[in-house]
Amino acid sequence: MVISLLGLTDGFLLNLLAQVQAIPYLQNRYASALAILVVSGIIAQIMLFLFGLYLKKVAGKTETIIDDLIFEKTKKPVFFLILIYGLKLALLDLGWLGLTSKLVDSLMAVLFLFILLRVFDIIVESWGMTFAKKTKTQIDEVLLPLFHKLGKVIFVIIALMWVMHIWGVDITPYLAGVGISGIVLGLALQDSLKNILGGINLMMDKTYQIGDKVKLESGDVGKIHDIGLRTTKIVTFDNEILYVPNGYLANSRVTNFTHPSLDVRTKVEFTVEYGSDISRVKKVILDTVSKIEGISKKKEPSVQFYEMGDFALKFRVFFWVDDWRDEAARKMEATEAIYNALNKAKIRIPYPTQVVYVKK
Repeated sequence: MVISLLGLTDGFLLNLLAQVQAIPYLQNRYASALAILVVSGIIAQIMLFLFGLYLKKVAGKTETIIDDLIFEKTKKPVFFLILIYGLKLALLDLGWLGLTSKLVDSLMAVLFLFILLRVFDIIVESWGMTFAKKTKTQIDEVLLPLFHKLGKVIFVIIALMWVMHIWGVDITPYLAGVGISGIVLGLALQDSLKNILGGINLMMDKTYQIGDKVKLESGDVGKIHDIGLRTTKIVTFDNEILYVPNGYLANSRVTNFTHPSLDVRTKVEFTVEYGSDISRVKKVILDTVSKIEGISKKKEPSVQFYEMGDFALKFRVFFWVDDWRDEAARKMEATEAIYNALNKAKIRIPYPTQVVYVKK
């Protein structure tokens, strides 16, 4: 579209040149070409001045600084683009339509796309990142840099093909080659693409968030430290970082201890000797666990007598902790309190024993 638009200007340029050459003082081709260059520079400076005044009036009424940034970043390239356009007029006036004209057209194409690229950068960096911070999800903050880099690559490809078109190179075989290269590259980067898509799915589904306590299918337990586009970083309780590919996480079973709420249930197992009063054991343990600070008061603890073992009666007590981050501390505190309570109540904790009958 842009190429055809610039092509339509050739008729306008030829008519303009005919009018310039009709001026009595500019009958000499070199004089008229120099005049065209001077006039182009003046017009470029005037346009920048007028555009700057207009922008200040408009920018004062807007809350965003994007319009100011666009003007600051593009005013010099636009100035040079107008000058180069004047150079093209001068070359047409001189009749230089060969190699020099193609060089100028190539420079104009690259400069024009450079201006568009700067506008694209400002929009993504200013508006895009501001919008991403206002959203609750992290997917936009992760995808915007990727989209930014991909956009730059597309601009470079368009610039190369535009220049090849200016020099009369048939770009059809290259387009087919790009398609084949894309297939080969996709196969080579299959695992990386799988991890990237897995990361997008994890962030869209909100499987977990930074700070959540999770348990992987491999048995590793830790807190989510960072969710990247390719990997997720998990800090274990030994202060080690696990780098887990998102493709693995998206297709495996992950236990999230943080959701749906922060409270978590834990248990302490213990044994007492045969002959102990089961009701008394339960009462002693319940009274002991209920007095521990940090144990949830919303849900009552419970004691289960679940097995008659080889040498002892096996019990376990379940209780809730308000915050999973306190689970380990409360569990150790409950274990010590249960041991002291059993000793104080004269309820014996048996050693492993075995009765042997000797036949005479």
